[in-house]
Amino acid sequence: MQSIKPKKSLVDETYEILVEAICLREFEPGERLNQDEIAARLNISRQPVNSAIAILKADNLVEDTGRRGVIVAPIDPDMSSSIYEYRMVIEPMAVELAARHLPQTARSEADAILKEGREAVERADMRALLQSDRCFHEMIYGWSRNLVIQKSMQVTWNHLRRDMAEVLRDPSRSAPIWDEHAEIVDALLSGDTTGAADLMRDHLRNAHERNSRPGDGSSTG
Repeated sequence: MQSIKPKKSLVDETYEILVEAICLREFEPGERLNQDEIAARLNISRQPVNSAIAILKADNLVEDTGRRGVIVAPIDPDMSSSIYEYRMVIEPMAVELAARHLPQTARSEADAILKEGREAVERADMRALLQSDRCFHEMIYGWSRNLVIQKSMQVTWNHLRRDMAEVLRDPSRSAPIWDEHAEIVDALLSGDTTGAADLMRDHLRNAHERNSRPGDGSSTG
């Protein structure tokens, strides 16, 4: 029997819609967010829009500029570098923890996500590419059974998606990422924990370099 999931509040739903629009560049960096227009497009009142925007401010995804009102925050290279520095410590550790707690369904879970990612590449579907990439890394966090890792990465992932979306304007550049994901999984499930952690570290280092050079024909992480 499945548990009943609590229904999301209107503020939560509005926040998720706005985050998705920001990450997919439907709202460009520096673009002003007009609360009245957003409320009209979503067929809701201004109150949940204002509350959602307040959360976006706390997440550093939008900025209050005074006369211009609220704008989408620019993509900050320093923030991106800090996130990748953090990931290069945390995610190899998550791999090492995951090795201790692998579920019996690990192979089927991984294969399903790898399949989704490769199919998203073939379809050149940016939304699906971003979602499948996140699912891959969240799978590793879940296997680690470390709640702090899972929670901390939830906070940073929206900034990561903004970086990725910039690179994925050319979806053909994302194909190699799924080869790297597969190598990490194969090493982890074969019992090579150290190798899997090293592959994750290399994967993240390469991803940061690629995202820092969006015109070089490479991919995201």
